[in-house]
Amino acid sequence: MQMNINNATYEVITSQDITNIEKAVKKSTLAMPLVAVYCGSRSGNSEVYEQAARELGSALADNGLGLVYGGASIGLMGAVADEVIKGGAQAVGVIPTFMLKHEIAHEQLTRLHLTDTMHTRKTVMAEYADAFITLPGGLGTLEEIMEIATWRQLYQHEKPMIILNINGFYDRMIDHLKYTAEQGFMKQQDLERLVVCNTIDEAIDMLKTVVKIDDAVDTEKMAGN
Repeated sequence: MQMNINNATYEVITSQDITNIEKAVKKSTLAMPLVAVYCGSRSGNSEVYEQAARELGSALADNGLGLVYGGASIGLMGAVADEVIKGGAQAVGVIPTFMLKHEIAHEQLTRLHLTDTMHTRKTVMAEYADAFITLPGGLGTLEEIMEIATWRQLYQHEKPMIILNINGFYDRMIDHLKYTAEQGFMKQQDLERLVVCNTIDEAIDMLKTVVKIDDAVDTEKMAGN
């Protein structure tokens, strides 16, 4: 299936492609490891959030790391992508076709992938990603980081997962996760794998020591095959 955007034709990656996801994404042709950034398509009510997104994008590029994200040009998503591109790093966007009605796809990406569903989108992002960082965001952002943490709990990947707790945004969620572990619904080791960083420098320092390009995600199992 194909779709035209801004006079360009894109192949739509579908759930059927997940079983051969390496062929669909061609990650090996990229020049650098990519970090998946989960964040809002809105900018929030404080300037500190967009500033953090821009600083993260710039820091990724400065340290030879590219970006894979939701593909939009708006909100924190657009801000982090703008700075990655400005810094000369590679940026890959992944967006479901139905969301093009709500989010404007970024026009300066290294690659833009269209997908049939949200689940396919997340699988493509996970295939590209060598690590995961979560900036502030809404329901979609929370769902993304919780799902990737669940995949780690189920031994589907061993990639680093960072919660970037800008302005204490995730304090309440972190407290709830700690309570969840205390009440016996989550292993302490699974809680500890969600590394909380309060500054961008902390997150970048961690990435520089733990990112491994050859860490694979078992996307076939993720798809329920």
